[in-house]
Amino acid sequence: MGNIFDAIMVAWDFFAKNILTQPAYFIGFIVLIGYILLKKPWFECLAGFLKATVGYFILSVGSGGLVNNFRPILSGLKDRFNLDATVIDPYFGQNAIDAGIMKTFGRTFGDVMVLLLIAFIANIILVRFQKYTKMRAVFTTGNVQVQQAATAFWLILFCFPNLGRIEILAVMGLILGLYWAVGSNLTVGYTQELTEGAGFAVAHQQVFGIAIVSAIAEKFKSKKSKKIEDIELPGFLSMFNENMVATAILMLGFFGIIMTVLGKGYFIDQKIIPSTQNFFFYIMTTSLQFAVNLAILQLGVRTFVSELTESFTGISNTLLPGAVPGIDVAATFAFGSPNAVTVGFLFGALGQFLMIGLLILLKSPVVIIAGFIPLFFDNAAFAVYANNRGGIKAACVLPFLSGVIQVSGSALIASWVGLSKYGGYLGMFDWATVWPGFTVIMKVLGYAGIAVVVAILVIIPQLQYRKDPEGYFLVVEDYDAYAARKVNE
Repeated sequence: MGNIFDAIMVAWDFFAKNILTQPAYFIGFIVLIGYILLKKPWFECLAGFLKATVGYFILSVGSGGLVNNFRPILSGLKDRFNLDATVIDPYFGQNAIDAGIMKTFGRTFGDVMVLLLIAFIANIILVRFQKYTKMRAVFTTGNVQVQQAATAFWLILFCFPNLGRIEILAVMGLILGLYWAVGSNLTVGYTQELTEGAGFAVAHQQVFGIAIVSAIAEKFKSKKSKKIEDIELPGFLSMFNENMVATAILMLGFFGIIMTVLGKGYFIDQKIIPSTQNFFFYIMTTSLQFAVNLAILQLGVRTFVSELTESFTGISNTLLPGAVPGIDVAATFAFGSPNAVTVGFLFGALGQFLMIGLLILLKSPVVIIAGFIPLFFDNAAFAVYANNRGGIKAACVLPFLSGVIQVSGSALIASWVGLSKYGGYLGMFDWATVWPGFTVIMKVLGYAGIAVVVAILVIIPQLQYRKDPEGYFLVVEDYDAYAARKVNE
């Protein structure tokens, strides 16, 4: 029995490291399986795998370029002004947990991968029995799953430090698996409407946030409300009607100010630029690169989404009926107004920086440094969904409020659970709102809190279903019929 278990763990370790946590190959693998189940010729299966994988790599180049270019600029504020601060960023958060989990709880980071396996299996089982669970989405964003498994592991250990290894992994596997299934399921209808039936959900760090923002955005809708793409600016302002120009100018202003405050000396000291580099043109190049990476990201989305949508019908027809894949939130940036992405980023940044300033004024024991990933990916997505459902006012107000919540919520939870002293916290919307709520419930109620959290997650899709029983599964199975039904209502 021991040898069988060891073999399973070796196989899992290989799959997790090389496929599951590598989203490009995992998406390609899903497409390959889907086409095989559809009995496509071998060359079409291979072509689909390659196109989906390459498309995701293109998306990764765009999103990775955004993160790698601008993360050092924002985190540089911590070094430049000698701040004892916590950076809200998934990778800073993961590193903080890796650094502190043995010292704080006597556990190893290796258990995170076991937790990921348990949670992923739970997600698949919940979707397989969607007739009863009403859950329709499989969480496939592997790098995000690792970050979430690490943070969830810390939070559950904070609540139950004396639980044994198996008990901790079982409890957390169930809760995290439910979160993945329920959270990505919450985005299904809103994403189908945004993409006009592209056939995917979001599986990222702000799935509850997308549902909340989309629901609230509809309250902004009126006969006079306009979407961003409906507004034609007059005179010289007309240049902002062009997405690439608007993005370039606004990012030049935003990052230009921060980089000027940091000063050329900082970038030289950090060996980011040589002393001979013209600082003005370095600022220009770095800021304009935002528009370049955004264009690359959108190209990647267009390249792989069509393959994924078509191939997943093979999986949904045979293995997981009525299911959709949950993928990276960046995939939504290719839909709706292109300028919504920039608007969401800027208003989210305004909310974050105002809240950071307030923390400093109030002499908070925890000072937050804005991380690029929460700053951009959360708030840009919120603006895309808010603009689609409520117009430009919703696209400005809701990302701003999100920025405030990201900073305040992260400061409270990171301080309380002890992660702030290790310099990082995941910091994205769900992990500044939903997960702190779960942590409070479990810490206060003890083991009964586990039952309460599980019950909350189980009930959410049931309430979604009761709201629209006829359209709930139809929005996935036949979006055109769903859209026609909505028009006739």
